[in-house]
Amino acid sequence: MRLLLFLLICQCAINSINAYSASSPSVILLMADDLGIGDLGCYGNRTLRTRNIDRLAEEGVTLTQHIAASPLCTPSRAAFLTGRYPIRSGMAAFSRVGVFLFSASSGGLPSEEITFSKLLKERGYATALIGKWHLGMNCERSNDFCHHPLSHGFDYFYGLTVTNLRDCKPGQGSVFLKGVQKSSVIPLQITGITLVSLALVHYIGLLRVPFRALGYCFLIATISLVVLIFFFYHFRHLNCFLMRDHQIIQQPLSYENLTQRLTKEAVQFVERNTDAQFLLVLSYLHVHTALYASKNFRGKSKHGLYGDAVEEMDWSVGQILDVLDKYNLSDKTLIYFTSDQGAHVEEISSSGEVHGGYNGIYKGGKSTNWEGGIRVPGLLRWPGVIQAGAYLDEPTSNMDIFPTIVKLAEAQLPSDRIIDGHDLMPLLQGKVAQSNHEFLFHYCNAYLNAVRWHPGNSESVWKVFFFTPNFSPEDSNGCYDSHVCFCHGRFITWHDPPLLFDLSRDPEEKVPLTPKTERRFYEILRIIHLAIENHTRSLHAVPNQLSWDNLLWKPWLQLCCSSLFQSCYCDHDSERNLLEVNLG
Repeated sequence: MRLLLFLLICQCAINSINAYSASSPSVILLMADDLGIGDLGCYGNRTLRTRNIDRLAEEGVTLTQHIAASPLCTPSRAAFLTGRYPIRSGMAAFSRVGVFLFSASSGGLPSEEITFSKLLKERGYATALIGKWHLGMNCERSNDFCHHPLSHGFDYFYGLTVTNLRDCKPGQGSVFLKGVQKSSVIPLQITGITLVSLALVHYIGLLRVPFRALGYCFLIATISLVVLIFFFYHFRHLNCFLMRDHQIIQQPLSYENLTQRLTKEAVQFVERNTDAQFLLVLSYLHVHTALYASKNFRGKSKHGLYGDAVEEMDWSVGQILDVLDKYNLSDKTLIYFTSDQGAHVEEISSSGEVHGGYNGIYKGGKSTNWEGGIRVPGLLRWPGVIQAGAYLDEPTSNMDIFPTIVKLAEAQLPSDRIIDGHDLMPLLQGKVAQSNHEFLFHYCNAYLNAVRWHPGNSESVWKVFFFTPNFSPEDSNGCYDSHVCFCHGRFITWHDPPLLFDLSRDPEEKVPLTPKTERRFYEILRIIHLAIENHTRSLHAVPNQLSWDNLLWKPWLQLCCSSLFQSCYCDHDSERNLLEVNLG
């Protein structure tokens, strides 16, 4: 009897240990920027060296149908943090521009949205975001920080509030210049011709135009032109800066050893929290252009500067794994690696070097809902809890991270809103065989572009396109003439009936099915249209955070660590690093 009682006590203790080990882990979320699924060894690349990222695959689960909720940075990251389609939070644009471009814009992730960082912070987790944010900063004043990471559940922030752009790095060209030239030439010509014509008809006496009115028109045109020239001449100083919490510490941003600095901050955060649960989001600037790599990696890969950047990011992942091993935290930490969307295939430098990544067999890239734009790496590792070396060929989403880690932290999922993501743990632990995502809705900005359907009784994954981007040149794999693909007007082609693919048989989306080649063609479309009706009914009107008013630069929201007369210059980060070296 005593032996039986002893065995029961032992079994309860073991169950208690197992239950604890499978809940409340520390969490590290690693997000690359514009990384192609074909850039990693664990997804088939044989020329880039990504041994540390590949180690996550060897020691964890590889998701082969992991889908970004949007093919653009800002909406994809909003969905990742909230577990909700970006259309629900107003983080999907109705205009051509679908991301934030300026630090002094007023749009951003609304304070009403609940992020996983907020919920984990409430559970006592230490929380940090290192790297790229790209979800806004201020609303009405330059110091209200309503959209800042610290207002969305992060205790600590070190990074960029906007994004890495070619304009941020001298000599790398501009993402704005061509667009500004195209959009400003005609208005400037019209304004000039109008002013000259009015002056001329006044001079010859055909029409009496008050000189004051002409003067005001000329003054307004001149001021507008001066502001435009000033802004783009100083773009790097005004928009490309590094922050620690609410303070600018480097303006403009220096790329010197930038990945090392981001990695150092991440490692130090882990070291400060070895005895506590923590959430670390390490959001890399790699491999968004402007590309960069430190001296130790420059010129070392087989794929130019892009490959150097990928391999430097892989080194950084290795540093994170090493610090977990050093403090015996590996078994207590869930790690996730992904990219915010697919590779930007149109990225080519002024010298002709390819600066975009490789999406493997998949069509298209960033800014499109072809598989190359939304099928991204998805790697999860948690030794002893998640099976090592496993592959999951089920549709999953970056929105799934929200409910997964919230439940693991034993926090409550919000009950006052729809959460579109699903808990991944049953899939990862082999308790279920099929994803809960029967349907996934693919938006191009705020426009429903495509729908994916994975029936429960079938291996097929149907995908319907209502419109597709017009590639330029036509026989290419992207929109090279406009640098990215757009979502409306002359940039797209509508399809009636919609294009239908079965991704289980045609993952490259090469041959659309027809009523002749797929006998269930109209039945599949009918079911998908019913799903769209249900989905549409669940949407509610919210303020558009990416309206032109919220996107445009507002001088009164501009942050400057010195003064405009000093070109907004400071470099406290380098000063601090130099001090640490001297003291060390």
